[in-house]
Amino acid sequence: MPLTKDVVKFGQFVVTSQVFHLTPLSFALVNIKPLLPGHVLVSPRRIVPRFHDLSAAEVQDLFLTVQRVSRMVERVFSATALNIAIQDGADAGQSVPHVHAHVIPRRKDDLEKEGGTDAIYKMMEGEEGDLGGQLEGRGKEGGRFPAVDNEERRPRSEEEMVEEAEWLAGEMEKDGE
Repeated sequence: MPLTKDVVKFGQFVVTSQVFHLTPLSFALVNIKPLLPGHVLVSPRRIVPRFHDLSAAEVQDLFLTVQRVSRMVERVFSATALNIAIQDGADAGQSVPHVHAHVIPRRKDDLEKEGGTDAIYKMMEGEEGDLGGQLEGRGKEGGRFPAVDNEERRPRSEEEMVEEAEWLAGEMEKDGE
């Protein structure tokens, strides 16, 4: 059951069923193809392509929402650290022209097989981090989210994302304000 009756869009894509947290100005959603388990996104409700296009109120709400979501993600996914990143513009790797922050839970040595801690940046810039491409391909066959070192990762199904969004919404409620 979506958190809102309003249509929530991430760029051109309707993501209402993927949303697990809403504020008046921001929303948090599960990722169609997370780079690591627990990789989520936080975005302003108003569709703007670049960070400098946000109002002061939107910047404040976005970062407070990132902070709140990051606490929950770290707790739920037993992370010891986080990557929090904004790819601001196409030349920085932004594949959906709508400001969004990636919140990626991390653990010691979680990407050793991929080249170490900084491998996450190559993953974000590569095909596996292409959110626009993943969302365009929605509806194709998707399986369970496999291990990160599995090159056969596929976008998750709508049902999987809805299930995760409902679970994370409950976890957000546990944290309170």
